[in-house]
Amino acid sequence: MTQTIAPRVRTLVLLLLAATGLLLAGAGPVSAHAALTGSDPQQGAVVDKAPTQVSLTFSEGVALSDDSLRVLDPKGKRIDRGDPANVSGTTYAVKLHSGLPDGTYTVTYQVVSEDSHPVAGAYTFSIGAPSQTSVSVSGQEAGGGVVGWLYGFGRYVSYAGFIVLVGGAAFVLACWQRGSGVRALQRLVVTGWLALTAATLGLLLLRGSYTSTGKVGDVFDLDLLGQVLQTKTGAALVSRLLLLAAAALFIAVLFGAFDKREDEEKRDLTFGLGIGGTVVAAGLAASWAMSEHASTGLQAGIAMPVDILHLLAVASWLGGLAALLVALYRGPADTPLPGSAVRRFSRVAFGSVLALVATGIYQSWRQLGSWSAFTGTRYGQLLLVKIGLVVLLVGIAWISRRWTARLAETVVAKPRKATEDSDGEKEHATAQAGASASTSAAASGKKGASAEASGKKGGGSERAAQLARQQAAIDTARQKQERDADPNRFGLRRSVLAEAGVAVVLLAVTTMLTSTEPGRTEEDARAATSSSSAEASSAGALTLDMSFDTGGEDGKGVVRIDLDPARVGGNEMHVYVQRPNGRAFDIPEVKVAFTLESQDIGPLPVVPDHIATGHWSASGVQIPVAGEWKITATVRTSDIDQTTVSKNAQIG
Repeated sequence: MTQTIAPRVRTLVLLLLAATGLLLAGAGPVSAHAALTGSDPQQGAVVDKAPTQVSLTFSEGVALSDDSLRVLDPKGKRIDRGDPANVSGTTYAVKLHSGLPDGTYTVTYQVVSEDSHPVAGAYTFSIGAPSQTSVSVSGQEAGGGVVGWLYGFGRYVSYAGFIVLVGGAAFVLACWQRGSGVRALQRLVVTGWLALTAATLGLLLLRGSYTSTGKVGDVFDLDLLGQVLQTKTGAALVSRLLLLAAAALFIAVLFGAFDKREDEEKRDLTFGLGIGGTVVAAGLAASWAMSEHASTGLQAGIAMPVDILHLLAVASWLGGLAALLVALYRGPADTPLPGSAVRRFSRVAFGSVLALVATGIYQSWRQLGSWSAFTGTRYGQLLLVKIGLVVLLVGIAWISRRWTARLAETVVAKPRKATEDSDGEKEHATAQAGASASTSAAASGKKGASAEASGKKGGGSERAAQLARQQAAIDTARQKQERDADPNRFGLRRSVLAEAGVAVVLLAVTTMLTSTEPGRTEEDARAATSSSSAEASSAGALTLDMSFDTGGEDGKGVVRIDLDPARVGGNEMHVYVQRPNGRAFDIPEVKVAFTLESQDIGPLPVVPDHIATGHWSASGVQIPVAGEWKITATVRTSDIDQTTVSKNAQIG
């Protein structure tokens, strides 16, 4: 039965990694953490006089480059001048050329938020009256494409490497010091170091292309790399590499000098290694905390230490779990993992879970801000998935603790006679090996002659050594069979394997969570957008937002209809289609109809013209009489997927 365990482990790991890859691949482009909360001119506005500048307001500070803000005329020619600049707080502006003719203009922006994530988008406004435009902004998505996928994968590998490196070393130092001489554990920790180092170098090279062009060919652009090194994220990645050099020295001592010391001597070195390892691990965790979510927004001074503690707790639990799994499955048969080491890790894991709960509650409050954000934002929904996985993991860990207790009871209750019998069997086997070697040597002596005598002596030694090796292999196999036959140890191995499987998926969800716009930011952006719509409505314009779901792939979104001046006679109508996260996207067809049911007028169909990505427009939309009109939008997202949504509104 135990012969099939290793293939099952490999199969399960491969399936889990494949599922993780699908999660990461399906995540799409990284969601921005700085949302556009306002603009002047506003999205879809029709102004009488050409503005002298275009300004954008974000939910947090952003980093600008020379081409971060661009304004294009209907033919696609740039009409902005000078570099964009910060005019006040989180508002940024770029100057425009004078004497601009009437028509529809496109504003594009691509910046980097304070928490290191790229933000990109586009919208249109018109001078005088809307017009056709040749500008296409369909590619205006930050963090997408091959570079975006590679960057997301690099983030996952870096988190996994950190967890295995820190958690594996902590397991050896705090739970099983004799494990410093176990090759399988050495390989695990070194693999974690190599993965984190390689991922950090990869992220450093990918960063420039990831936040700007998104082209694979720009990965090795030295100019972009130089720009990255001047940013907060670039400094964090370089600091991480320097700390990894210190981590390499720590690993060399842990698996070198520390392993060669006697148990009494190890005690003196344990304290120094513990302090040094904690400092290096905290520094590595700080390279994330000081450049991502925790470094910006509400209570950043408290959030960064909390985030460091959260990462260390994750590493101690999940990384230690990986080390425990390796020790149970790949540890040497002659020195099996003792129950005392498992009990020590159980206490470490329990403390880590308590720290995770405390820090997780604070982080959830900080990033969500309201109960509604749990279900109303993508961040909240992913957080619910993460909480469910953590609860499942804790449940499996509880089962592991029960197996640990049974294993400890079995070790204590094991009679001394069994050990003596085992030693007697070894002595008997050794005696048999010696007797066999003597018989073989005597038989070899029958050949005679001096050369034959010499051959007898050499052949006897060779045969004895061969028999000794065979006996050692037999002893090792018997010890492994006895170890694996223990039902308590076998149960513990299965439960720990299940924990590791859930941990792999949990890590994937956590990586996606760190790349998703916080719920508090998303709700603030929605509130700002609603406020802008209310202001436009009070000025005589009408704005309606209607959610739709055609049921097909990529079939969810929001259709917004702006009607100006929303009165009897001719009106300008703009239709915007956005994904649930606020990004504009194109669909094959959108149609609008107006019906005044009280007077049996309509439906009056309107087919708007496509202007830009996610933007359609129609001029001279006639409203014959005032009243409460039913405005219907028919949305088609594919050849077969279509739906109709409607709202009532007072016009005139």
